[in-house]
Order: sequence, then structure tokens, then C-alpha cells
Amino acid sequence: MPKDSYLVGLIGSGIGPSLSPALHEREADRQGLRYLYRLIDLDVLGAPPERVGDLVRAARELGYDGLNITHPCKQLVIEHLDALSPQAQALGAVNTVVFEGGRAVGHNTDVTGFAASFARGLPDAPLERVVQLGAGGAGAAVAHATLTLGAERVTVVDALPERAADLAGALNRHFGEGRADSATPDRLAGLLGAADGIVHATPTGMAAHPGLPFPADLLHPGLWVAEVVYRPLETELLRTARALGCATLDGGGMAVFQAVDAFRLFTGREPDSGRMLAEFAELTDAVTAPQ
Repeated sequence: MPKDSYLVGLIGSGIGPSLSPALHEREADRQGLRYLYRLIDLDVLGAPPERVGDLVRAARELGYDGLNITHPCKQLVIEHLDALSPQAQALGAVNTVVFEGGRAVGHNTDVTGFAASFARGLPDAPLERVVQLGAGGAGAAVAHATLTLGAERVTVVDALPERAADLAGALNRHFGEGRADSATPDRLAGLLGAADGIVHATPTGMAAHPGLPFPADLLHPGLWVAEVVYRPLETELLRTARALGCATLDGGGMAVFQAVDAFRLFTGREPDSGRMLAEFAELTDAVTAPQ
């Protein structure tokens, strides 16, 4: 039987502005739960990403019920876990850890979160040829989600060619040969010229990493643009794309739907996704309102 008191946290770098604590705690309040969501910021601790294993062990010993994991630890954390869900195993990336029966079990709610957000925000987007920029932990999740949504082919582009090739290989093993390939950033111009859309899954555009991930003149009105970054909600990439007439999807929906799925894993209770979307909009408006 589900209990009524929970302690969870988020491990990552530069997570001070995260809306996850408020999203989780507000939904818990609505359900009559005592729920404390703590930020475990590597930057504040002065700890390198490789310390994630120590932090997971400490959280388990301190009685945490679970953890969310974000950049740059989604892949590093895996070796420190006792088991993985099938989806996390296929992805090679974890964003949610549940402590159950003395074991640390890794899950990935980024996949389902992005898929739900895309289906809601870009329901009619063509998916014949998709370019994805970024092959890290979030990139693995959204590439799986994009192919699950029905994309015919995803080309993964990353500054680290071997990382892009590894992800493309994993996608082909999972979805079938020919569904994915990889490319280097110098090929972006040609790829985007022939693509239906681009999924952006690098940290560029975050508050701590402002700017565009590629030259603005590579965008064109026939391209849809989906963003993973949600702080700020309107990145420079989205602002530039909208000005050109591109259909766009911000990272807010993914942030909410992955939180919905994580809340369910932590508590065993069904969250109200519509209510959490409304809470997110309210929190975002509060953050962006003039002081």
C-alpha cells in the first residue's frame, strides 16, 4: 500500500532554477501527501559528475525514496545501480532512480515525456526525415521517442562523432536497420535543407549556456523545431525559428510529462497531468514576470 510521506531529490549540474521541486511538491500537496524534493547540485557541492555514485549511495542511506538524474549524469549513473528498466537498458541513460527493497533501480521517463509532449504539441508534423542535434543522455531518450512516434529516419549529429555513431547503432539494433544514421556538425546545412524537422538535444540555449546551437541561416520555414531545453522556455533557437515561420515545440511539455511519470514511479499514485501542465504554466509565468 502506498505510504503518505516521501523524500526525493534531483542530482545534476546548475539545477538551481529547476521547476521539478515545485511541480512534484504541488502535485503531492493536491494528493494529501508529505513530499520533500531536494536539489543536489554538483556545482554547489563542488563535485565532479563522476561523484554521482557516491551521491546515489548517500541518498539511499539517508532514506530517500528516489532521485531524478539530469545533465551531466544520466549515463554515468548507470554503473552505480542494481537494475535497469528495459527502456533505460535500451537507452543507456537513466533520469529516474527508485529505491525499492534496498535496491537502486534506474528508469527513463524522458522517452515517454518527449513522446507525449510531441504528440500534444506537433500532432501533424511530418516525420519522414528528422535531424537530431545531440547524442547525450537526453538525446538518446528523444531519439528513441521520435522513432517510436513513427519517424522513418533519424540522423544523429553530435560534436563527438563516435557518440553519434554509437547512438545510431543502438537505434538501428532496437528499431531495425536503416532507421538511424549519424553525421558530423559540418553536414548540418545539407541535412537541414532536406529535413522535415530538427530535435535539439544539447545544453545550448539553457540559462547557463546561452546562444544558438548552429547558424540561424540553416533554418527554413518548412522545418519544424523541437527543443528539449525548458529553462528558459523560449530559447534563442525557438525565437529565431518562430520568426522564420517554423512550427515549434518548447521543452516545457517534456519537462512536465517526464515529471508525471517520475511521480508515478516514486509514489505508486496516479498524478493529474492536466493539473501539472497548468502548474508548470503558472510557475513559468511567475519566473518570467517582471519583478
